[in-house]
Amino acid sequence: MATSEELHKRRVEAVARGVGSTIPAYVDRAGGGTITDVDGREWIDFAAGIAVTNVGNSAPRVVEAVRAQVERFTHTCFMVAPYESYVAVCEQLNALTPGGFEKRSALFNSGAEAVENAVKIARHATGRPAVVVFDHAYHGRTNLTMALTAKNMPYKHRFGPFAGEVYRVPMSYPLRDGGLDGATAAARSIEMIEKQVGAENVAALLIEPIQGEGGFVVPAQGFLPALREWATAAGVVFVADEIQTGFCRTGDWFACEHEGVQPDLITLAKGIAGGLPLAAVTGRADLMDAVHVGGLGGTYGGNPIACAAALASMETMRELDLAAAARRIGAVMGERLRVIAAGDPRVAEVRGRGAMLAMEIVVPGTLTPDPAATAAISAACHAAGLLTLTCGTYGNVLRFLPPLVISDDELGRGLDILAAAFG
Repeated sequence: MATSEELHKRRVEAVARGVGSTIPAYVDRAGGGTITDVDGREWIDFAAGIAVTNVGNSAPRVVEAVRAQVERFTHTCFMVAPYESYVAVCEQLNALTPGGFEKRSALFNSGAEAVENAVKIARHATGRPAVVVFDHAYHGRTNLTMALTAKNMPYKHRFGPFAGEVYRVPMSYPLRDGGLDGATAAARSIEMIEKQVGAENVAALLIEPIQGEGGFVVPAQGFLPALREWATAAGVVFVADEIQTGFCRTGDWFACEHEGVQPDLITLAKGIAGGLPLAAVTGRADLMDAVHVGGLGGTYGGNPIACAAALASMETMRELDLAAAARRIGAVMGERLRVIAAGDPRVAEVRGRGAMLAMEIVVPGTLTPDPAATAAISAACHAAGLLTLTCGTYGNVLRFLPPLVISDDELGRGLDILAAAFG
């Protein structure tokens, strides 16, 4: 087997430079809460493929389901010759997602595709053009989703011009907005929408219940319900982007459940299928069914192998009660992170929910972001065998997304490495 160094030399000659990687090592195998590279080095995994392998890598039910499906057939295209597993995934999503109303689902390949299709559905159903998004938002890398995304580098820089009729308003960011309560922060955003866009022009209000790439920003209590109430009154489609927060990650099946918010449409991907590419839009039947036949779809959307993996993943989540596991991880990790923060003035805030936690790093005594210190801490973790990620509009947030099946021992060892990285 080639070494990581040998593989990296091949990569330089074969892979486009614009595709980056977090660690300079090449994976041989992964499972539970660890990743092992081709040289036999092991990393404790606090990334989970960016909140994808919630059920762990090579989860037994997923492996079994994928193997069985590959032996039967790998692809027909649901739009050509449909199959039961696509229908079964949609049935489960309709039942699992928040809202007691009648729902429909459609399956796609990636989170960006799900977001694009949610916008298509909202525009078609309402006949309105505008889409409202929020500061620090991340929604994808396609042309439309780059327009929806807030951060320029590396996501948008020199890739424009972008899609039009996208409007951005302030997010509730308690650390950086003076601690505005949720209702006040929502009123500020709503006033901007009404004055600068006009509610009657807005097809969709799109928001991450907890922001992902933007820095794991948790809005103040009451912010989401106030926006939901306004959207309902204004005839605006409320779209929850749960691509990173979904599937037990935050301690509920979906982050919207924390405040009882029932979105009109919800976009899903990442944790849905144990590492296989699958995404979905689920929502109110009247909205989803408003689109003409043939208006939604895609060659690979709802691939049968990915659907088999999704059904097995959701069964694993239920069987192991991974929502409860996320809450347990959050309690253990949150306590350790707060201890680290208490002893290091660079940590402005520990935040998050369940197994989606973060530390914002600043110049001590200020709220000035310190991306260099953040990168140095993360690099120290990598060198010591802990895979961590950074994020945030300012590049100064350490984020932690362990697989929900991580063992207590792996979690503890990872937190020890993190504490040592802070020095």
